[in-house]
Amino acid sequence: MKYIGWFFCLGGLLLAAAGLAAQSNYSPVAAAVVAESSADTSGQPDDSILTIRQRVNEVNVLFIATDRHGKFVRNLNQGDFTILDDNKPPQSIVDFRRETDLPLDLGLLVDTSGSVRSRFDFEQSSAVSFLQQTLRPNFDKAFVMGFSTHTQVTQDFTDNVQLLQAGVQRLHAGGGTALYDAVYHACREKLAKDRSGHPVRRAIIIVSDGEDNQSEVTRAQAIEMAERSDVIIYAISTDDSGLILRGDNVLQQLADATGGRAFFPYNTKDITHSFAAIEDELRSQYIVSYRPADFDADGRYRSIAISAVKKDLQVRARQGYYAPQQ
Repeated sequence: MKYIGWFFCLGGLLLAAAGLAAQSNYSPVAAAVVAESSADTSGQPDDSILTIRQRVNEVNVLFIATDRHGKFVRNLNQGDFTILDDNKPPQSIVDFRRETDLPLDLGLLVDTSGSVRSRFDFEQSSAVSFLQQTLRPNFDKAFVMGFSTHTQVTQDFTDNVQLLQAGVQRLHAGGGTALYDAVYHACREKLAKDRSGHPVRRAIIIVSDGEDNQSEVTRAQAIEMAERSDVIIYAISTDDSGLILRGDNVLQQLADATGGRAFFPYNTKDITHSFAAIEDELRSQYIVSYRPADFDADGRYRSIAISAVKKDLQVRARQGYYAPQQ
C-alpha cells in the first residue's frame, strides 16, 4: 500500500496536479494531502499564500476469478462483483478493468535448509525455467533470495535471466529455516520501495516446506509486512511426505492473506506445473480501484471482501490493508 500526496497551488499548478492524479499508482492509496504555495523567503507573512487541503483516499486491489473447475474467467465486468471495505460498500468505484500487462517485480525465495535437500536440484531447475518463461526483458524484474538460518540475496533485481540463473545456482542446501524472516525482509527491503515510480505487480514465490524454526519475526509480522508492501505471496511446498503437515498450513495462510495461492505438488514433476500456474495467474487478474466509505486515517486494519454475483465463481483477493495514520 502506498500513500500519495500532490502538492499544488492555484493557477497553472492545478493542471499539473490533475495530470499527476491521472497517473496514480495501483497500490492502495489513502493519504492526507496538505498543499502549500511558495512562501516568502523574507520570513514576513504573505497574504497571497493560500494553503489547499484535500484528502485523497483510493484503494486498488488485484484479484482473480475462477470457475468451479479452477479455470480463470477473464471476461467479467464490474457488475459481476460485489465489494465490501470494512464491511461497507465503497463510496464510489473509480476504475475496474482486466489487468494483464503490468510490469512484474518478483522475488524468488528458495528454502535452502537441510529439510529440502532431497528435491533441491529439481527445484532449482524448475525455478530457472519459470524465470525464463515469465520475465520480459526491459519490462519485468526479479531477485533471488535463499533462506535457511539466515537470508541471503544471491542476485538483486534484474531482468537478465542468465544472472538470475547464476543466483539460483549459487544456493546451497543446509541449516535451519527462517521463513518468516525471509518474507519480512524481502517485502520490506526489496518490494516495499517503488523503484520505478510506475504501477507494478509485486509478488513473492516461496519454495519451501513451510516449517519455520529460526525466525526472529512472527508469522503475523511477516503477513503484515506483505500487506503493507502490497505483495502477493505464492507458495510451492517442497514436502513430499503425502501428509498434511504444519508447514502446509503456514504456506496456505501466507498465500490466503495476500490473495495468492499455495501449491502442494505430489511429485517433482508437479513442481513445474505449479510454476506454470503461477505464470498464468500473473497474467489473468482484474483490478478495481475504489474510494472507501467512512474512511478515517487512523492506521487501523481494514478488511476487503470481493465476491462474485454468480455463485459458481470464486474470487481470490487479499484480505485487507492498513489505513494511513496521521
